[in-house]
Amino acid sequence: MNQRSNNEWLEALREPISDEALNDLREILLRGLRAALAHRVNADLNAITEDFAQEALLKILDGLDSFRGESRFTTWAQKIAINVAFTELRRRRWKDISLQDIVETDEGEEYTPAILTDPDAAPELTVTQRNVMEIVMGLIQEELTERQRTAMLAVLQGDMPLAEVAQRLGTNRNALYKLIHDARQRLQKRLLETSGLRHEEVLALFEEK
Repeated sequence: MNQRSNNEWLEALREPISDEALNDLREILLRGLRAALAHRVNADLNAITEDFAQEALLKILDGLDSFRGESRFTTWAQKIAINVAFTELRRRRWKDISLQDIVETDEGEEYTPAILTDPDAAPELTVTQRNVMEIVMGLIQEELTERQRTAMLAVLQGDMPLAEVAQRLGTNRNALYKLIHDARQRLQKRLLETSGLRHEEVLALFEEK
């Protein structure tokens, strides 16, 4: 495989694209993807990295003008490939899970944060954490609209990617950002009024070990 400078890579990948350079870059991306995903996927590693590499190549070719030369071209390209892979893996993870699965249990009951049933939680914090979480979850159920509640639980508790939640709710990322921002502002205001706790104090409580 030829060793190329950043400028040589850029020149070779612009029209007319060098087949040799494209193949060399593909091999570099495949090596990086296999190393990054070796312990993260159960499917055929070769097949899945081939798909990710092809998608990454398209993004790289479309984004050549955004390369600033602050690192090696191949390092920049591999970061794009890894981002493509992780984004797609997150999307696949949620493909067969509905928003209702996140906000309710199998029995149709309200969602209960893991912290409330975590046997490893520090004993001296469990009661306090439980009380605070019950307040927070009560506020989520009582103070937010159904749409705000669904978005908050999906993103903040269920860890579903923003893009996936936006698609499920029939909206876009910007509108979802505003929906969650408004919901958090409402919760912070009511939390302070109800318990006297600021959201920073709540976060600090659950960061304690």
